[in-house]
Amino acid sequence: MAIPIKSSSEIEKMRLACRIASHVLEQTGALIHPGITTGEIDRAAAAFMRDAKVRSAFLNYRGFPGNICISVNDEVVHGIGGARRVQYGDIVKLDIGVILNGWVGDTATTIPVGVIDPPVQRLLQVTEDALALAITFATEGRRLGDLCSAIEDEILANGYSVVREFVGHGVGRKLHEEPQVPNFGRKGTGPRLKAGMVLAIEPMVNMGLGGVKILSDGWTVVTADGKPSAHFEHSVLITKGPPEILTWREKTLSR
Repeated sequence: MAIPIKSSSEIEKMRLACRIASHVLEQTGALIHPGITTGEIDRAAAAFMRDAKVRSAFLNYRGFPGNICISVNDEVVHGIGGARRVQYGDIVKLDIGVILNGWVGDTATTIPVGVIDPPVQRLLQVTEDALALAITFATEGRRLGDLCSAIEDEILANGYSVVREFVGHGVGRKLHEEPQVPNFGRKGTGPRLKAGMVLAIEPMVNMGLGGVKILSDGWTVVTADGKPSAHFEHSVLITKGPPEILTWREKTLSR
């Protein structure tokens, strides 16, 4: 299937959607503290979306019941808000997608709650650094495999594992468009990147083994060995020059 190329007017619409997604993520992340429930976080995110006059890209997507994805500690992605209370020392992954005038903005981060164990802090740093590295490969003329292999090489060099069952993706009119953007690959392979493509690049990195399983709710993905996992994501535009991070955030979300 062909990879969509956005026109200049479509890119401007995506910029707006992505800007709002980032703002909702910042607002939601600022609420996280020990004692808050993941359900309260989800409802707050829904309120922020209503205020911004956007709707959730996740709610009811293939039946997903949450407004955003909230995944704690060994939960990798697709966690659902509920009665669980956030604890001091947790790491909370927020994945937020919004739709504005038919265009999707998609972004995610991992937030440490208070002071976390140094090995877990290092996991977060390495994962975020891998995303930053991958974005430098999001340039016209590069092969997609160059970007994907850069993530894997960085993660493995630091002693961690990439999740292989879930991957990044193109994003635009749909939440998931072509191409798939795995966090592993081979240099020199895959389609050539072209200006106008938008990629949701999202390293999902496990402290232990790369294996995952899905809980009985049918959605929440957890590490098979129970060790922590980190997740960071940006929607990135391929241009004629440097890549443009459409979901750029000035603030580091930490408590």
